[in-house]
Amino acid sequence: MEPFSFGASESLDYPVSIRIINLEGDETPLLYSTLLQRPDLRHIGSNTSSHSDLYVTVQVWAGSKPLTVPVQTSYKAFRNERRWNEWLALPIPYKSLPLNSYLAITIWDLSPAGGKEAQGHAIPFGGTTLPLFDKENQLQKGRQKCLVHRHKQADGNDNTTTPSTLSKKKAGSMKDGATVQDKEAEELERLDKLFKKHEMNEIPRVEWLDQLVYRNTEKRGLKAAKSSVKSVQRQPPRAQDGTGTEQHGYLQEPSVASFMLNVELPRFDFPVVFADHEYPPPPISSLQQLSASQSNIIIKPPPEVSYGPGIKGPGDTSKDDDYRYVRLYDPEVGAKDNPAESKHRRLVRSQHRHGILDKDLRPNAKVRDELNQIMSYSPTHTLLPEEKDLVWKFRYHLTKDKRALTKFVKSVNWQDLSESKQAIQVLGKWTEIEVDDALELLGPTFDNAAVRAYAVERLRKSDDHELLLYLLQLVQALKFEHISTDSGQPTVQTSSLANFLISRAIENFTLGNYFFWYLGVEYDDRSQDQGEEASKMYAKVQYNFMQELEKRSGGKETRTTLKRQAELITVLSKISAEIQASNESIPKKAEKVKSFLADPKNEIVTIDPPIPMPLDPSVIVTGVVPEETRVFKSSLSPIMVTFKTISGSKYPIIFKTGDDLRQDQLVIQIITLMDQLLQKENLDLKLSPYKILATSTAAGASQFVPSQTFAAISSKYRNNPALAYLRQHNPDDRAYLGVRKETLDTYIKSCAGYCVITYILGVGDRHLDNLLLAPDGHFFHADFGFILGRDPKPFAPAVKLSKEMVDAMGGSNPPSEAYLHFKQYCFLAFTALRKSSNLILNLFSLMVHANIPDIKAEPDKAVFKVKERFHLELSEEDAIRHLDGILEDSLSGIIPVVIDRLHDFVQAWRN
Repeated sequence: MEPFSFGASESLDYPVSIRIINLEGDETPLLYSTLLQRPDLRHIGSNTSSHSDLYVTVQVWAGSKPLTVPVQTSYKAFRNERRWNEWLALPIPYKSLPLNSYLAITIWDLSPAGGKEAQGHAIPFGGTTLPLFDKENQLQKGRQKCLVHRHKQADGNDNTTTPSTLSKKKAGSMKDGATVQDKEAEELERLDKLFKKHEMNEIPRVEWLDQLVYRNTEKRGLKAAKSSVKSVQRQPPRAQDGTGTEQHGYLQEPSVASFMLNVELPRFDFPVVFADHEYPPPPISSLQQLSASQSNIIIKPPPEVSYGPGIKGPGDTSKDDDYRYVRLYDPEVGAKDNPAESKHRRLVRSQHRHGILDKDLRPNAKVRDELNQIMSYSPTHTLLPEEKDLVWKFRYHLTKDKRALTKFVKSVNWQDLSESKQAIQVLGKWTEIEVDDALELLGPTFDNAAVRAYAVERLRKSDDHELLLYLLQLVQALKFEHISTDSGQPTVQTSSLANFLISRAIENFTLGNYFFWYLGVEYDDRSQDQGEEASKMYAKVQYNFMQELEKRSGGKETRTTLKRQAELITVLSKISAEIQASNESIPKKAEKVKSFLADPKNEIVTIDPPIPMPLDPSVIVTGVVPEETRVFKSSLSPIMVTFKTISGSKYPIIFKTGDDLRQDQLVIQIITLMDQLLQKENLDLKLSPYKILATSTAAGASQFVPSQTFAAISSKYRNNPALAYLRQHNPDDRAYLGVRKETLDTYIKSCAGYCVITYILGVGDRHLDNLLLAPDGHFFHADFGFILGRDPKPFAPAVKLSKEMVDAMGGSNPPSEAYLHFKQYCFLAFTALRKSSNLILNLFSLMVHANIPDIKAEPDKAVFKVKERFHLELSEEDAIRHLDGILEDSLSGIIPVVIDRLHDFVQAWRN
């Protein structure tokens, strides 16, 4: 089969166009006696002259309804023939045309006396309806001869009475005397089709032969026209009225002397085939934007398909090819409530249930076990209708259980005013909840103002240090508040969360520092994923924060400090962008940065008065040390700038532009939080999360920690490189493995901590270049460009535990004492973090709309990916056993080794 090239009408964004060429034909003139008897006919232009002035209107119809307004030709004064030769563009593109589209073309005559279907002084001379698509669903193109139905306006209906062509059956039902004319007409029609192919270059061009054919065809056409006129003149004249009907009321049958309107449609290089635009069905998850806490917005599974007789189901393994699959799609399944469930809920929770009996209800042993099972559900678990009814029934009994509040809020239908009023009354009697539950109530699935205000009241009891751990997520939670972007309405009056954050930020400079930068980055995000409304909201909150800051004693000085911080970041961003765009060598780039920093005009070599470092407000900087500046060899050319502090020490940072550091910032924040959670369990794993701050969507700074990558250590030391590195900096011949006990203990604990944390967060793209080791034994990870299980390398291990890491502990085969301690720390850390899984899951749920790459890739699955790593469905022993298997697979697998060697080869090739 030969290839066939064509275009689809849905992709043709071009207005429907038609060229009105000319009108051909003649008719028997009316008798003079008829004109004397009918004075109204003598004023019609076409009855007085065979070349009277006419105009044409074109309108698109479909489904027997007009799609556009009519478009009209301009005025033309005719002399020898009625020729317009004018292109008309209709106000609709081809891509919007349905398959049953027609062009209703009407030729209008003039008559001051009016008449049937008259529009003012215009009466229809004739009409024709031209389909835009042929029987093969291809768009019509080229010249078209359209039959004009005299004294009729083109109707444009699907079963039109004014078709542009007569069917062969109707054309063949002529009188026997017209057989010769019919054959001549058929020949002319055949030649006309060949002319169309010639125009489209489907027939080769031969100039001298084409001219002969043109002249011969023109002569035959004139001859056929004359013979048709004579045959009409031989017929007895008919006395007609101005509408084309005989006096006894019958329509005049079209004859061979009927008028033909020549038009031209646009030509395209390829056939244009009709293709309707298919709108994809909306995903069910997109219908859950309001509140999953409302009973009618429950996240439900897709509808189960019921297969009828003779229809093959997914589990049917029969080989009958005649079976077919039938899929039913109901977009309302995720948003519409089941009417039976709704009725049941109203009956169970009716007004009379809110009485003394409810307050005194106590569950029996079986129901108590069911309630305890419900209370143990994770935040991502969806309650069944029966479970919601059970929680509602024993709501007064559950007020003593702080775990039950979030389950109770999910059980309430907040759209029911009576039920929501009862729920708010019960809410005030609940025992104090934990912070993780309060954070859950501030998530995207809870939009009731009273519930969110209750959660904020719980947060007010947290100290500044604890609040700082969740500040990044609380700033994101502002997106789920009902904050008006109207400049005339203060934010603090419309949002309890915004009021709380502003009040705490103006009292503590560290909180205010990070609050200012977090708001600034979100305001700077103008991407489509963020949305303009969110950007305006953050700008308003930042403006109100500055207003409240000035009202406070010493607030103006604080605002000036924040402004000077922004100026410092602007200076660093400027030189970083210039270095990144430069094509110079690394030494020249470094010299350029040094001269820029040393220039007094930039006011950075000496900062007077000193200001807190935006990255870490506890560090007060007085200037930079230009001679200690470095430029790293990378595509973004990050620069290392060393600051002098007020205490006389130095604080080096790495600043780079062209990269969004918000994902790295989130991971470091979660690691810091996990470190705090482990220390609350008396488990200090010597974690050293470095500071990182995104200053915009394309720039940021991170703390520089003096260390060496495992790749650099392996290239310097051949045998057991990590242990050799630790021996060099912390030798002790009397200690185990020749390394100071404190140093080796720090190394083992930090390895265990980062292995567990990076496993839970699904950190990917792990290789020896982003595993670092400090001289004091602190092991840590860097570069968190891939999280939540995403990894650019295939078959990557779940945990990065390399042979180089384990060899420094004495090896695993046979397992050394240090390696066994390492695994013990891993199990303790995993068990401790599983206890705080709700808090970590709630923090990730608040970041769902944070425009972080690996979260926005699949926002509805981000929290579930973290939950999967906790394995909450397993017991503590089974979970430890599972983690042990993962560690052993990562250590003994060949794939991690191949990945490391391949990465080293690629880096060497780039260098």
